[in-house]
Amino acid sequence: MKKDIILSDQDIRLRVRRIAYQIYESNLDEETVFVVGIANSGYRIATLIADELEKITPSRVRLVRLEVNKKDLYAPFILDVELEQMAGKPVVLVDDVLNSGTVLIHAVRHLLSVPLKKLNTAVLVDRNHKLYPVKVDFKGLSLSTSMHEHVDVVFEKDGSIHACLN
Repeated sequence: MKKDIILSDQDIRLRVRRIAYQIYESNLDEETVFVVGIANSGYRIATLIADELEKITPSRVRLVRLEVNKKDLYAPFILDVELEQMAGKPVVLVDDVLNSGTVLIHAVRHLLSVPLKKLNTAVLVDRNHKLYPVKVDFKGLSLSTSMHEHVDVVFEKDGSIHACLN
């Protein structure tokens, strides 16, 4: 099957920087902002966003990894910090690609088990095929695709990244 590159490494890095600025503008007066990445690829995008955010904001940026069992979304989610540390703080939940919204909405449900100050979502690519009412606050690319097409974000060994449609 043919793979078409829809975002090059440079495109992704520019979009990540733009997302970081949007997050900064949305959290100007915050002491701490939690950036929670859904493992694995979402966490890697969250790492890029957090790195950019740290360059532009005086706020403390806390990068958090969220482990999700995508085969059993009712299984316990695993965070690398205590969820209670996020109480009363702004949180940005990050994934690489928003497909149906299933994983994102279950991750939101988990995070909302403590009273957050606010919760925003960020994705590199929004495919516009949601099964759940998930709103993306910050996105790198909005792409209308057919249900048979698939978007992958590929992290190469040399550190480069690209997104492809197949």
